Amino acid sequence: MSWPWQALRALRLRFFGPAKELVGTDQFGNKYYRVPKHETRAGQIIPERRFVEAINRQAYQYEMGDFPTEWEAWIRKKRKDPPTIEEILKNENYREEMKQKIKDVSEKDKLLQAKEYKEGLVAEPARTHVKGHASAPYYGKSEPSQDPTSTANTFQPGSWMPPGSGSSHNK
Repeated sequence: MSWPWQALRALRLRFFGPAKELVGTDQFGNKYYRVPKHETRAGQIIPERRFVEAINRQAYQYEMGDFPTEWEAWIRKKRKDPPTIEEILKNENYREEMKQKIKDVSEKDKLLQAKEYKEGLVAEPARTHVKGHASAPYYGKSEPSQDPTSTANTFQPGSWMPPGSGSSHNK
């Protein structure tokens, strides 16, 4: 490299920092980059930075699980080296095998429970059906059947008397 290019490169590094380096891509097309540790022109040391450019995504659309866990661990600096495609595929196959085993065990357990219930070895869970809520005044009773009525047109201030009090107020 000639000295003018070296000088321009040195100036660019001094003022803008190093360029991002493509580290890899995943099976979805997301690209993973790193900016190496560098020193600013003021002498401040900037640590390594890792980030992803997601394919066809906006920042607010990210959800947990959108990126392979191996790449996510690399971005969060939980691992030093970026993952390989073989490693990602191997782990994905392992996760699929585990899902299938969990499904099989769950079905086997349901069949075993049904057999035990049928043979009377285990009591079936109690099924209760209570309408209403414990804080409601009619809990466990039939719900009130009257629809609420409005007295907005006929209400007169001071005319209401509690039920059962009769005219004892006027005596």
